[in-house]
This record gives sequence, structure tokens and C-alpha cells, in this order.
Amino acid sequence: MKKLIAAIRDENRTMHERMFLLIAAVGLAVILIDIIVGIIIGESAEDLILLGIGFAVFLALVTAGIKLKKLDAVSTTISVLVILVLLPLVFFTGGGINGGSPVWFVFSTLFVSMLVYGRKKYVLLTIEALVAVGCYLIAYFFPHTVITHDTGTAYIDSIVSLIFVSGVLTLMVGFEISVLRKEKERSEEKSRQIEELNRSQNSFFSSMSHEIRTPINTIIGLNEMILREDISDEVADDARNIQSASKLLLSLINDILDMSKMESGKMEIVPVIYDVGKMLSDIAGMTWVRARDKGLEFKIDVDPTMPAQLLSDEVRIKQIIINLLGNAVKYTSAGSVNLSVHCRRTSTNKVLVTYSVEDTGIGIRKENIPYLFDAFRRVDEKKNRYIEGTGLGLAIVKQLVDLLGGEISVNSIYMQGSVFAVSIEQETVDDSVIGTFSIEDFRGSLPGTRPTDIFEAPKASVLIVDDNSANLLVAEKLLRGTKVMTDTADSGEACLKLTLQKHYDAILMDHLMPGMNGIECLHAIRAQSGGFCRETPVIALTANAGSDDQALYRREGFDGYLMKPVETAALEAALLDVLPSALVEIKSGSATKYGTRNAVRETVRKVPLLITTDSVSDLPGDLAAQLGIPVLPYKVYTDSGEFDDGIEADGDVLIRCMQDEGFSARSDCPSVAEYERFFAGQLSRAQHIIHIAMAKRSSSGFANASEAALAFYNVTVIDSGHLSSGMGLMAIAAKTRIDSESSTDPDELCAELVKMRDRIQTSFILENTEYLYRSGRLSERINKLCKAFMIHPVIVMKNSTMTVGRLYVGGLDKARRDYIRNTLRAPETIDTGTLFITYVGMSNEEIEQIKTEALKYVKFEKIYLKKASPAISANCGAGTFGLLFGRKQA
Repeated sequence: MKKLIAAIRDENRTMHERMFLLIAAVGLAVILIDIIVGIIIGESAEDLILLGIGFAVFLALVTAGIKLKKLDAVSTTISVLVILVLLPLVFFTGGGINGGSPVWFVFSTLFVSMLVYGRKKYVLLTIEALVAVGCYLIAYFFPHTVITHDTGTAYIDSIVSLIFVSGVLTLMVGFEISVLRKEKERSEEKSRQIEELNRSQNSFFSSMSHEIRTPINTIIGLNEMILREDISDEVADDARNIQSASKLLLSLINDILDMSKMESGKMEIVPVIYDVGKMLSDIAGMTWVRARDKGLEFKIDVDPTMPAQLLSDEVRIKQIIINLLGNAVKYTSAGSVNLSVHCRRTSTNKVLVTYSVEDTGIGIRKENIPYLFDAFRRVDEKKNRYIEGTGLGLAIVKQLVDLLGGEISVNSIYMQGSVFAVSIEQETVDDSVIGTFSIEDFRGSLPGTRPTDIFEAPKASVLIVDDNSANLLVAEKLLRGTKVMTDTADSGEACLKLTLQKHYDAILMDHLMPGMNGIECLHAIRAQSGGFCRETPVIALTANAGSDDQALYRREGFDGYLMKPVETAALEAALLDVLPSALVEIKSGSATKYGTRNAVRETVRKVPLLITTDSVSDLPGDLAAQLGIPVLPYKVYTDSGEFDDGIEADGDVLIRCMQDEGFSARSDCPSVAEYERFFAGQLSRAQHIIHIAMAKRSSSGFANASEAALAFYNVTVIDSGHLSSGMGLMAIAAKTRIDSESSTDPDELCAELVKMRDRIQTSFILENTEYLYRSGRLSERINKLCKAFMIHPVIVMKNSTMTVGRLYVGGLDKARRDYIRNTLRAPETIDTGTLFITYVGMSNEEIEQIKTEALKYVKFEKIYLKKASPAISANCGAGTFGLLFGRKQA
């Protein structure tokens, strides 16, 4: 018995083994007690003998199962013996229905259900049902086959059996809950360890990036100074190769940082005015060198009507093109790689730019193209096993294109080559065009060509703060051509001494310095009593990379951000943004490119009130962009890693992967730190933020967002009381209210949103409960029960809680029609303005049928058909859809 109890407590055993041992121990104890009670109350000798035999056989089987580690076979054998031998004998010798036998039939059913798996369980349950029916029929038609009890014995036998079985059930359920609670605690501890590991990894990536960028900054900066000198062609070629190699190394570092972002960060879209020719020159320079090294021909064709300057996220567009060109060079062993850039004007101030990358490489199999952009797959793994890469590159490209509101397509013939085309709509800045030129024109401006200065400002004074003397030297030399007066400081303390003595028109500040870091120094400058630079613009000049760092610098009050290694043009452009215009003289030829920069910057004004929400609001991307509602992605955790909801993970992709039995996925809200970075970024364009969060009882998103909002005086978090497009409806209503009135008080709008919460209808009908089970929201037994009876549950939101509203039994089509009819009842109370049909893994034909069925009951003005976010998909599964709308105010 001690060994048995020790085996039950052994956490290294599976749940199935421990439950079997528990039931075995309880069963042996119950049989033994039943024998003792039978002796006391005068049970028949036959009954007692049978119980004794059963006890001995049961004990022998359990002992053999433990020693031989064949518990599954033993549980099946015991179930057969109990059903075919023990139950009938106890029934006929223990008084039939006038005893404890019926209760033991119930116990046997539970025993088989919990300890036998697969088809064997259903076979045994069927046999038990037949045995029970047979026993009852025999006792009814042939009562003399039952050894009857007197009335007192029958009552005692029945109540004792009932107490024992109830106690066993209580013990089993309590044990299972205890085990599951411990498993949950261990799982949470593992999650904390994994999060700590991720933080350590991200810290390592950030530190590595900082340490590598610092010497590269020196290499590129001094190399650029060499190119400014009167040097021979041979030295100039060497310098160009140094600069190309340095930029390639930077690209590899950025790839590592992107891996870190995929795991724990988020990607931001930051539109800026950028020079198209300069961007294409950089891209062509890096690609031309790599293609030349592989013996490939690199061609570039640019539409001469392409605007010279555009407004979009230059960094992300550049990343997309470099990624596609890098893949083309990587997978092409002979032939050529071509880049074509064309544009088409879509409105007065917008153009649709198409970037096409064509190669003569190995191509892609036709059957692999649908999975090309999946984050969880790498196509043609066997053939590509010797080619480096993680398989996530194209998935990142796809998500970036989607973030930019563009489209990507691919045409490929296996073993002949591929063509990737990316189309992104961008705003024009002026009417100037890039003109006609070829690859030869780009070679003239490849990395390493002699740079020219944008402006001169001989009366301007700039302070450079960095603890690295080489960085100070590089920055001073890069600014030499502008003729600005420069001073240097090698620490925050030295900087404060200088700002107490002299006024500077701009300060370039490193972040990570020993003693006082750059952020602390900035705050000290702003608060410096008697200081001359309390209002001076300060630009962060640092080796720290990433959108989270940029958000940090914006939040802390920096006026600009430059990432090392910095080029002359970027450094001068940043200074041009902050230096007083009276001190700056734009050089001839640069006025067109940079003359409008300050004007554009000064026209940016913060909106009074901004509505934000989470990705689980299931707002269509184009609608969110049109309304100007920023969306923060939830997290999707899978066997392949952590992904941003709707950015790095798509609902359809997730459903396809979850069709594999062994694939698991769950969703979670952003962390407090991620909410803080999000709010800080959005406050650069808004005076006040109202963030609409998921129902607080359905997710910790509301709690995390509320905690993050404590860091800001002008951020309010609203509990929507809903999920999915129910949140989206509130966001649309809030934005409509803001747009319809010239001024909106945040408190008044929040009060209206709280009232509106009760008028929104959020519900989903599930095809089955499999995904609720796989996401840990439903037990295995309940899931199997729902499958057996073809139950289709309806999930509804009430009082910020997700509950089961209705259960539809039977065919799926009929259940869906009944759900639509019942949901849209009382049409006179429904707000007919907007209906969301939010769905998971359903065909267009199915969705159109649902739309048609809904319109039979209510004529909605606008109907949005929206795929549910991966976070919703992971919990509901394919075949799920919901009708989400508002009701009229009473």
C-alpha cells in the first residue's frame, strides 16, 4: 500500500497512470470495506466469496501492471472482468435492483471512461450498457435468478454503496483538480523562465548590436572621410569595397535584431520624407556587390516618371526590397537578378509604386507557392538544405507589405526562375521626378562615392557627447563640410559643464555612457538652473537599434534619433531639422530635396483625441487605416515560437497548422512594457488617447493596458466588455463621434462608451469544441461529450464575461440557420447601421450564404465580412463565425 501511495504521488508519472493507481487503491479499499460490511450485515456467503475473489484478482492485476509497466493493458483487462463477470454476479447475488448494484454500474461507467482510451473505451461502454440491460431484463422476467435481500439489508447495502461511490467520485475529481492545478503552476513557472530567457536573449541582441555598431561607426565614418580626400582610383575602389562590406555586415546585424523582434517586439510603420534615388542607390550598391561576387549580372530599371521624393516608411520599404533581392541572389547560381521600379499615379498626391525582383534561379514548385509566406514553413527543404536562412524572411516581407497597405505576388517556374512584385501606395512631396538613368548611373553613387554636403552653417554651434573618442572624432569630421562649430564632451557630467557656460544650437547625445547616461543627461539639461541649453534640441546618436528604443527616446523627450553607424547625409539631414533656419544656407542642388523638410515638420499637429485598440478587435485593416485607429497586436504562441497577431501570424495560416494533431497554439495580450511603448508612440500625434481593450474578465489585456496608462496623464483605458468585432464596433462609434464634433471631452466620450457597452451584441457559434479543448479552455471529457452529441455551442459576452449562451444539437447547417434567426430576433431593437460577420476558416461561399440569411431578418446598411484575428482563431477554430452588431438606445 505504501508503494501504491508513493506511485500515486509520483509527479513523473502521466496523469493517466496516476489516476489508474488512485482508482485502483480506492477500488481495493472499497471492496475490502464492502466485504467487512457484508459480514456485519449478514450478506450471503456467495456474495462475500465473490467479493473476496474479486479483491484478490484486482490486487494481482494492479501489482502486475505496476511491475510490468502495462497499466493500459491492465486497466482494459480489469474493465472487461468488472463488466462481464463482477457486475453481473454482484447484481444477481446482491439483491438486484433492491441493493447497491445499480450504483456500481455507474461507478463502472466512470472507471472505463477515465482509464480506457480510443475505440476500446466505446466498445467497453457499449458492452457494459448491454450487460446492464441484460441483467435488468433477466431479473424482470426471471426473478428467481436474483438472490433477494430483506428490506433492511437492501436499504443498508444501497446507502453504503451510494456513500462509497460518492466518496470515490469526490476523491477522483479532487485529485484531478489538484494535479491540474500543480500542472498549471509548473506551466506558469516555465513560462516565467521562458520570458526571462527571452529578456536575456533580447538584452544580448541589443548589447551585441551596440558593441558591433560602435566600431563599424568608426570604420564607415573614417572611410567616408577618406573618400572626401583627393585619392587615387585604386584607393577609391578599396574604400568603396570597405563601405559595401560594412553595409552588408550591418544588414546581417539587422536580421538578427529582426529575429528578436519576431519573438518579443513589434514593428512600427514610421512615414518620413525620403529621397527615392538615394534609397535605390544604397540598395543597388549592396546588391551589385553580392551579385558580382557570385558571377551574376545585376540589372536595374527605374521608371523616369518616378517622383524624386516620397512620404512613406523608407526603412521598411528598403528592408522589403533588400530581402527580396537577397533571396534572389541567394537562390540563383547563374544568370541574372533584375530590379524594376515603376509607378502609377492614383490621385493628385499619391502614386502606386511597384517593385519587381526577377531572377533566373531555382524557382518554386507550384504546390509550394500557397505556403511561401507562411511563418511556420520552409518550402522545398530537401533541395534548399545547404542554403542559409531561417525560413521567416518572406513571412516578414509579407507582414511588412500588409502593414504598409500594399500587395505582394509571385510568379515562378520551377528550375527557371521567379518574379516577386510588391505594390505600395505612397504620398508624393512635390512634382520633381527622378529622371532617366541606368545601372551605370547607380554605380556612380554606389557606397563609397565621394559624398557632398547638404548645407553650410558657419555660425551654428553643435555639442557632441559620447564616451568613445573614436565616435567623437568621426562625428566632428563628418560635420566638417558644413562648417558648423563643434565642441565635444566625453561624459554626461562634462556635457553639463559646457551647457552651463555656453549656448548650443543642437546637441548630439549618446545614450549608453558610464556614470550619467544620455537620458539622465537630457533631463539634467532641461532642468539645469542657469543653463544656456534648456530649450536646445537634443538628438539621440546611439548604437541602440529598434522601434522600442525609438519609442523610448520620443517618450523621454529627445528631438530626434540617429542610429550608428551614421552617414553624412543622415546626420546633416537630422541637424537641418533642428537648426534655426536663419543660421543655415542650403547648398545649390540640395534646395529641392531638403528645402521643404522644415515646412513639413512644422505642419504636423497633434490631434486632440485619438482612439486606439487591440488586434483582437478584428477591425479590417483598410477600415482602421481609413478611420485612423492605431491597433496594437496581441501575441500568438505556437510550437514554432511567438508571433504578433495579424502581423507575423495570419488566422488562416494558424488554422492550417493547427489541423495537425501535435500542433498547439494560444494567444495572450501584450505586456505592460509593450503597452507603454505603444502609448508613447501614439502620444507623439495625439493630446489624449482612449484605448478600447478586450473584456477584462476574458483577458489580462485590460489590466496590462491600465497599468501602462498609469505612466501617462493623458491615456484612458476602457473595458469594452466584448471581444473581436464587438470591440471594433465601439472603436468605430468613438471615432465617428470625434469626427462629427469639433471638440470632444474625453470624460464625456468615455461615459458614452460605457453606456454603449450594454447595447452591443457579441456572439459566435462554433462548429465544434475541439479548439476550445486544445487551447485549454475545455476539458477533454466535455469536448468528447460535445462531439458525441454533435453539439454546437454559442459563445456570448455578458457582463464582460464569455459564457455559453445556447447549445444547438444536430447538423451544422441547421444549427447556423437557427443561430442567425435567434440572434436577429426583435429586429425593431437592432441598430441597422453596421453588422460584422467575423469568421474563422470558412469559404467565401459559406460566408455569402450567412450574409444572405442574415439579410432575411434585418436590412443592415453596412456589412463587414472579416476574418478573425489569429488570437480569436486559436481559441475557436475553423468553421466559427459570429454576428456582431449594436442595439438601439432605449
